Amino acid sequence: MDEKSIVTAFLERCNTYARASIARKKERGDDEEIPRWEAYVEFNQHAIEEIADGTLNRWFDENNEHTPPLNRLDVDAMTHVERSIWLNNVLSPRPVVVAGTLDSNGQRNFAPLSSVMAVSTAPPYLTASFSVHKDGRHRDTLTNMRSTGRILLNLMPATQRGVELVDETATPLPQGEDEGMLINALETVDSQPLLLSEGIAAIEAEYVEEHELPGAVARIAVMRVTAVWFSSSTAPAGGLAVLCQHGRDDMTPAPTGWTKRVTKHYG
Repeated sequence: MDEKSIVTAFLERCNTYARASIARKKERGDDEEIPRWEAYVEFNQHAIEEIADGTLNRWFDENNEHTPPLNRLDVDAMTHVERSIWLNNVLSPRPVVVAGTLDSNGQRNFAPLSSVMAVSTAPPYLTASFSVHKDGRHRDTLTNMRSTGRILLNLMPATQRGVELVDETATPLPQGEDEGMLINALETVDSQPLLLSEGIAAIEAEYVEEHELPGAVARIAVMRVTAVWFSSSTAPAGGLAVLCQHGRDDMTPAPTGWTKRVTKHYG
């Protein structure tokens, strides 16, 4: 957790304790101290809101000096690894999902993806890029989608266990072998062999089409969302605390240090 998240969590716990104390005092009829506790809660809540909207950023930023991006680096002059590092570090973080598919024989495949992007809501389309193995073989996830037309994208919890699930399912295995067998105590939801029980949410989609990228071995696949899986039928008020890829190989929680809502795009 970053500094802002730690302070916010601490203040929220203080308020939880204070509200419980107020409730106990009311039950005992001990009203004399209640206004002080209520003022304490109000003060903490005000601080939480100012951390969230950025008002107190100066308390956390040791160096607020901004250095403009003046150096132009030609990516065509970079090696493949250098380009990967720059693009992954700059366009970061990105949610990482564990994609589940079945092949034409009903065999499971799990693989992590960090390139999934929502590109349309009407119709609800996602895109993702799929590279190839070193031997030139297409990724099993793409091959399976072509044959069965279905994919399930599991959003993972921002925990060490979530990282383990991502890391193990990234293991290159021969086609037809189940990456899920590499994971200890992996469980799926009853009657849904691709829906991970440990996931926070999931997106069910169907294969629509794919496109070549000029001069590249990777291909772009278009998927149409058919359902969203969640713990309740009520949409979450904000973004979920899902596991993200930060940089090239590091996993991190989704940023929760502060939030400020934008509304001008509604017109």
